[in-house]
Amino acid sequence: MPKTIISVDLEKPTNDQPQPLHNRWHPDIPPVATAKPGDDFIIEALDWTGGQIRNDDNASDIRDCNLFPCHHLVGPVEIVGAEPGDILVVDILDIGPLKGNEWGYTGIFSTANGGGFLTDLFPEPRKAIWDCKGIYASSRHIPKVRFAAITHPGLIGCAPDHALLAKWNQRERELIASNPDRVPPLALPPEPKGVMLGALKGAALDKAAMEAARTIPPREHGGNCDIKNISRGSRIYFPVYVKGAKLSMGDYHFSQGDGEITFCGAIEMAGWIHLHVDLIKGGVAKYGLTNPLFKVSPVDPHYGDFLVFEGIGVDDKSGKQLYNDATMAMRRACLNAMEYLSKFGYSKEQAYVILGCAPVEGRIGGVVDIPNACVSVAIPTDMFEFDIHPNAAGPQKQVDSSKTDLARAH
Repeated sequence: MPKTIISVDLEKPTNDQPQPLHNRWHPDIPPVATAKPGDDFIIEALDWTGGQIRNDDNASDIRDCNLFPCHHLVGPVEIVGAEPGDILVVDILDIGPLKGNEWGYTGIFSTANGGGFLTDLFPEPRKAIWDCKGIYASSRHIPKVRFAAITHPGLIGCAPDHALLAKWNQRERELIASNPDRVPPLALPPEPKGVMLGALKGAALDKAAMEAARTIPPREHGGNCDIKNISRGSRIYFPVYVKGAKLSMGDYHFSQGDGEITFCGAIEMAGWIHLHVDLIKGGVAKYGLTNPLFKVSPVDPHYGDFLVFEGIGVDDKSGKQLYNDATMAMRRACLNAMEYLSKFGYSKEQAYVILGCAPVEGRIGGVVDIPNACVSVAIPTDMFEFDIHPNAAGPQKQVDSSKTDLARAH
């Protein structure tokens, strides 16, 4: 059996875990474990909120979730011999929920506390609890849906060096300054409130807390990419920026659709991941690497039939023509899919969550046919207990959202 080099305890608070956690990116965070090229090992992690969300029918925990300490990451793992300019090769051998804790959740966060892709339409907190049985997910809050999951780490990456960290902070502060009062904000600057930086203490902790980067967005090192296809059997090639690479991870997902559109749109879980590591010396220069590369997992749910919804870059509220706007096209595709699913009885909130956490495929069809970008959202039809294809008889109501809907805040 591979050795577990980082463990978590679900019965203990975040500040009393077997190894100290961190929730920012900073090159000075001390490693909590060491691995050599060629090693394989297991790393456990709490869910991204550090255990703030409960398995119940009340979304008050979503409403009251404290985002300042999120994400709760484990690591860093020092890779012996890794130097700046190397490529760290990480194989995902297996991944799953912690034993005895085989459940997860999907949340719609309020606009003032995280928001989401469609937060203007769904500003209130909601929650769905999912049972994770083998590879399958089903929820008491969304009836007649069951799908095979693509389980993956939402967040994984190596530590930045000081120069890269400074670059991140400068460009994100400039973006914030362009509209400083926006809700949700355009970006999240360094914030000492709620900071966790592993074993750093004293003056070193105080200094790092003022400059450490928040973990919410993906960046050049990887981070919170939320790519569902980085799953069992995937191989990731990470640029190394600091000695030892300092690999960290967390935010494990039992399942997710492309885009993770509700913000907490995956099936979030506390879990474990089995990794193998290796090095390509000098690989960054050899391959011109700026961002990570990865090989798609060979293990994929066998969904051969999809219903595909298109969207174009025309504003859904004003009808204004936009120029090659893929974000608006994605929004329109999602709205089209949600409207369609509502014809079978699902609430718009239930449909929103389905798009966020089921193995939904998002694609950019084109950005060259001016003025409209075209985006598609493909929903596996076999995950429903009924036929969702159009037919001459029209859609038949299959669920009653007045009786079974997402959990609300009490």
